[in-house]
Amino acid sequence: MGTVSFDFKDEVVVITGGSRGLGLEIAHAFGQAGAKVVITARREQWLNEAEKFLKDQGIAVDALICDVADATSVEQLVQQTLQNNGKIDVLVNNAGLTWGAPAETMPLERWRQVIDANITGTFLMSQAVGQHMLERKKGAIVNVASIAGFGGGQLNTVGYNASKAAVINLTRALAIEWAARGIRVNAIAPGLFRTRMSEVLVQRAEAANIPVAPMGRIGQLGELAPMVLFLASEGASYITGQVVAIDGGRSAQ
Repeated sequence: MGTVSFDFKDEVVVITGGSRGLGLEIAHAFGQAGAKVVITARREQWLNEAEKFLKDQGIAVDALICDVADATSVEQLVQQTLQNNGKIDVLVNNAGLTWGAPAETMPLERWRQVIDANITGTFLMSQAVGQHMLERKKGAIVNVASIAGFGGGQLNTVGYNASKAAVINLTRALAIEWAARGIRVNAIAPGLFRTRMSEVLVQRAEAANIPVAPMGRIGQLGELAPMVLFLASEGASYITGQVVAIDGGRSAQ
């Protein structure tokens, strides 16, 4: 038996929400492992900055605007990616939104935005890319859920929690449906990592003295991407339908 390395040379990896934060970290890691990365975002400014950063690192990258909650936008993204690269080997569904407000006053518009981006967007991307992967009988999908999907939480993010719980079960449902057809579908469930989207949540947790994790700290740069690469690699060839918490032990409490 040989060893398996994180070698994604000649593979095409699509990362939604790849213009900043954890998405950009994941894109950088795949690029360093030899992949051609395709990053998406809704805002051109952040996308251009991310594209320049990755290219400066010697990484082959396409940067494409996409609203994952819009089926037409998703279809255009997939078709353009296939036109440019001929295939998609890995999909990382990382794009997402959150909104903090007490459940009793949560604006319906904000609820719908979070649900549309986090669960509908994950489904639309998985469906569109999955059709291509099923034709090839090969592919790996990694969804970015959250430990917020494991329980109710204490940070007034009812829409986010509900959507991430749905992502977890979507992961399991797709994994079972596509397992015998060559597609593996797994998820990671990060705890608190300091990103632009999570900054307010981190501050609220600290202000409320909510225990971050048994390890006593939030996640740091570089501690999330290796698991994504593993789940997308041949080293995880017999793993599907799983959700891996990356949270310093918080979900074990």
